[in-house]
Amino acid sequence: MMEKSFSDSYKQAGVDITAGYRAVELMKRHVARTMPGGKADIGGFGGLFPLDVSGMKEPVLVSGTDGVGTKIKLAFLTDRHDTVGIDCVAMCVNDIVCCGARPLLFLDYIACGRNVPEKIAAIVGGVAEGCVRAGCALVGGETAEHPGLMPEEEYDLAGFAVGVVDRSQVIDNSKMKEGDVMLALPSSGVHSNGFSLVRKVFDVDRCDLSAPVAELDGKSLGEVLLTPTKIYVKPVLALIKEVAVKGISHITGGGFYENMPRSIPKGLGVRIRRNDVRVLPVFDLIQKRGGISEHDMFNTFNMGVGMSIVVAKEDVSRAVALLKEHGEDAYVLGEIVKSDDGVILC
Repeated sequence: MMEKSFSDSYKQAGVDITAGYRAVELMKRHVARTMPGGKADIGGFGGLFPLDVSGMKEPVLVSGTDGVGTKIKLAFLTDRHDTVGIDCVAMCVNDIVCCGARPLLFLDYIACGRNVPEKIAAIVGGVAEGCVRAGCALVGGETAEHPGLMPEEEYDLAGFAVGVVDRSQVIDNSKMKEGDVMLALPSSGVHSNGFSLVRKVFDVDRCDLSAPVAELDGKSLGEVLLTPTKIYVKPVLALIKEVAVKGISHITGGGFYENMPRSIPKGLGVRIRRNDVRVLPVFDLIQKRGGISEHDMFNTFNMGVGMSIVVAKEDVSRAVALLKEHGEDAYVLGEIVKSDDGVILC
């Protein structure tokens, strides 16, 4: 029936609904990768998902929503649109796994100045890749064309994830105590926060994003900055099955000082030796080029730590080994101590 759906008047106003149909056809193969049975059942008014809660006594749904932020400007400048979708998924699923939830489904929302089907399909391709990495299904989404509201070549991307956890298995930091140990899961780069500062430091509108940079091992600035946010869902869920995890923080905007205390109860803090943090070269470059204080760096960026996990001291070796089995080069970052200071970086 879609062959009868077109509007010359609407197209003259800047909205080509047939481009939307073309975009949906192009994205179906990406969506199919995330669905059980490999079928992309999209195009209806709602996304259906069969909820399996077998083995759970009191299943609780956990939701999270986020966008990519101003990192998306780098996608415009480099004309690369297949990675920001991974970021969008990561920012949502990494949040909900912090309470022990298994991501089930994801929906995206793309607002664009003009619907270029191939570009929209590339964006959704990234979203689908993120869903595959997280083990969840892309059950639907929305693409909205906004002529006159935003430039034709620009778009914004946001998403929404839903997961499930048995209430008795929710990670809530209630059992954390002095002497417990915080582990670090390395980040893949800047991830998806702090980019307003990053763009200012490097003056990205005027610099050559494709030129190799010595401090980045010869990689280009554009390549390094667009590296997608790492998705930690599968290794974290594997760890939770075997080890009593006492707290998890997703290190996003606000860096160490804002995010780590969110998983630590009042009266306790974490003491971290600065030299134990495996800072990535990109952060050294940002600090040097921008003349940024160390406090501001650790209060803005992940500094090479994408997620922190607290376990009992006696579980450290086992936890690190399990995480490494699942591809995470985890290491001891700090110790839980009695303190009202949250993060003590020394």
